[in-house]
Amino acid sequence: MDKHERANFRQRLLKKLRDSFVYNTEPIFTLSSGRKSHFYIDCKKVTLDYEGAFLVGQLILDAMSNLGVDAIGGMTLGADPIATAVSVLSYGEERPIPAFIIRKEPKPFVRSDGPLAYIEGNLPKRARVVVVDDVLTGGRATERTINLLKEAGCNVLKVIALVDRKEGGRQHLEGLGYTVESLFTVEDLLKA
Repeated sequence: MDKHERANFRQRLLKKLRDSFVYNTEPIFTLSSGRKSHFYIDCKKVTLDYEGAFLVGQLILDAMSNLGVDAIGGMTLGADPIATAVSVLSYGEERPIPAFIIRKEPKPFVRSDGPLAYIEGNLPKRARVVVVDDVLTGGRATERTINLLKEAGCNVLKVIALVDRKEGGRQHLEGLGYTVESLFTVEDLLKA
């Protein structure tokens, strides 16, 4: 993807994300951590939209083009449409990258409590993976994902978030030694 095409895709995706962004002067939105926030980003409206999925998939595929990735995925539900979009587009570009999903609870029919009870998809052994998420807040869910992948023998090359809320998640994960990238930050949405 050239610079002009990347800039065009980013602008189109930013508009879609801005349209899914809700702000209130009072902290009325309850996050998955239980904390209250002044804003909410409904990324699924974007990642489950045909154009949004295409734009997200292309931009993330471009961001990991030189990594030698074996698989892409993350914690359900935020990562699911992102990983799927990247996987489908990678096949179209003749460099297929399978997607995987990390379950929040282990599969009830698996008799092990190991990492494979949490992983869905065709994750190769010793895979070099990129972990994705729609919104990065504190980084704890991503850390849990990384720990399960490491237990399964995977090597996490990079973490890519669609939007960084800038609430410590990047610093937390970088402090653990991981490279973190986001397509946008909350400031990008506030300025748009």
